Amino acid sequence: MPQTSEHQNIVAPLPPEPGATVAALPHSCAPAPAGDVAGTPAEGAPATPRPRARLIGIDAARGIALVGMMSVHLIPAATDDGDVSLAWLLSNGKASALFALLAGVGIAFSTGRRRPPRGLAWRAGALSLLTRAVIIAAIGLALGYVVGTGDAAVILAYYGVLFALAIPFLRLSTRGLVVAAALAALVMPLVSYGLRLELTPVAVANPTLTDLVTDPLGLLLQLTLTGVFPALVWIAYLLAGMAVGRAVLASRRVVSQITLLGLALALASSLLSMLLLTVGGRGDLLRADAVQTMDFELYQETLTWGPSGTTPTNSPWWLVATAPHSGSPLDLAFTIGVALAVLGGCLLLGRGLQPLLRPLAAGGSMTLTLYSVHLLLVAAPIPRGVLNLVVQVVLLLTFALVWNRSHLRGPLEELVWRATDAVRRKVLGSPGAHRAPATTAGS
Repeated sequence: MPQTSEHQNIVAPLPPEPGATVAALPHSCAPAPAGDVAGTPAEGAPATPRPRARLIGIDAARGIALVGMMSVHLIPAATDDGDVSLAWLLSNGKASALFALLAGVGIAFSTGRRRPPRGLAWRAGALSLLTRAVIIAAIGLALGYVVGTGDAAVILAYYGVLFALAIPFLRLSTRGLVVAAALAALVMPLVSYGLRLELTPVAVANPTLTDLVTDPLGLLLQLTLTGVFPALVWIAYLLAGMAVGRAVLASRRVVSQITLLGLALALASSLLSMLLLTVGGRGDLLRADAVQTMDFELYQETLTWGPSGTTPTNSPWWLVATAPHSGSPLDLAFTIGVALAVLGGCLLLGRGLQPLLRPLAAGGSMTLTLYSVHLLLVAAPIPRGVLNLVVQVVLLLTFALVWNRSHLRGPLEELVWRATDAVRRKVLGSPGAHRAPATTAGS
């Protein structure tokens, strides 16, 4: 999901980690200069430009997620023969999960990286993250007036809720975040299923600012529980990404382990689902339950193309399926695994193929802006298809490459950064802010 480009450390300035292969992209996602956690030179220090180096693989992965979501919006789900199209096979449910996981990486980077924040640093991180959540949610709710449900599902308002939910987890170490992500992936789909049993299903539309006034409770339920990207379930992606962001990404061994873990998780979850639904016979029970409240064709379509964000509540055996966007435990495990594998692969490739990844990385450094522009283009009366996708990708990535030559951040990223940086500075400038905050290293 779009993730704002503000990977500055709130705790203490961290130089690029030893062994990190970075590329100079013109924006300020690197740590603040030594001597000032707020990003200004220390007293008596020369005024030097803010460092611009960062791990290019993270932005490249974010660029892949952006292109993947665009392809789902613009390419038909089925081919002329009725099979799942390649774009949907590769991206449906996976691209948005990668976006959410990378948002977690960004949160970890902006709140101390490997050192979870404590004390004043935690307060600064929490309030700046809450500010970011409000702005991104507002942008998403504003886009809801323009982007119809049939055009695309706007993820930004859900992202705002996710960022707010991440605040209590900022102090956790890598190990703690891994445990929290695993528990969320296992437990929250069950909680969601149980809660939704008591709710009357409603048509899900892109929420707007008007909903804040006319139906605030309904809006909260949609963003957290019943919508296309329900935050209570999707918190698993954010926590997994925060765990990755707390890890030593400069280490080739650590990145290789993340990649292999992702591949193993994706393979194991898909195999387990297949075994349960076929050899285990749970597929027959699922079908018997489901066809009592939906016709067989809709049942097959739901299994193939996935529901709209949540598992249907007409059978508990949906929870062992890996249908795209179903939010079942095994779907979360599968998509987290895919996201980890893609991110790890991009980080490894970024060590030696920086020029090749640069267009994707440029787009990935300003996904909030590019995603918003893409949604406006999707809502325009322009025929969809491969040509539309190619034109949009070329235009948006070209814009990102040109913009990055003279700007540190994308237009919307700049708006978000200015607001969050102002909050951060205000907190760190309060009494006692000059003292170094206590931190603990992530495990």
